[in-house]
Amino acid sequence: KFCWIPAGKATLGSPPEEVERRVNEKEHEYETAGFWLGKYPVTQEECNGVIGANPSQVKGRNLPVESVSWEDCQKFIKKCAVSGLKVKLPHEDEWEYACRGGKGNKQPFYWGHTLNGDKANCDGDSPYGTATEGVYLERTTEVGSYEKLAPHPWGLCDMHGNVWEWCDNWYSKTVKSRMLRGGSWEEYANSCRAASRGLSLPNFGLIA
Repeated sequence: KFCWIPAGKATLGSPPEEVERRVNEKEHEYETAGFWLGKYPVTQEECNGVIGANPSQVKGRNLPVESVSWEDCQKFIKKCAVSGLKVKLPHEDEWEYACRGGKGNKQPFYWGHTLNGDKANCDGDSPYGTATEGVYLERTTEVGSYEKLAPHPWGLCDMHGNVWEWCDNWYSKTVKSRMLRGGSWEEYANSCRAASRGLSLPNFGLIA
């Protein structure tokens, strides 16, 4: 399933006043004519159906596939080729624009300012924006598990937490690592903010 991400302009990155912001979250302007983005992270059932393999350590057909590298994603995408369409991972600016759902960058999450495992799968023992500790499941959850608890304006699911999501671009011209967004089940809530940026070597299979 895919969701249409509408055309528009937005300021991405985190504002200077955002709590626990990092220096690599520079504010910048972004504009798009619109694009399609997968509603959910790729499931293990989908991965197995497309490439005939499921490398995930925690098994479940509706759980997101994990332990996959950026290079593994390219193999999956190649098999998903559709005539007349460009199929690829999103650039991290496309990812963040979609994640924010038209809400701007004045709140760390598309639903607001706090997270403790209540609206996304993360380490709720280390909350953000609140002193109240929440749930820490210590594993992935089925895709869309938080859809009703935290409905996204454009219909997306699991943009915060659950599993890190690979993006298409390099971190920089000199640092040859690919970008990751969204945080994961084992990350502190701070790392699940919309502006938070992760990176990894493209041949490394992320467990989370």
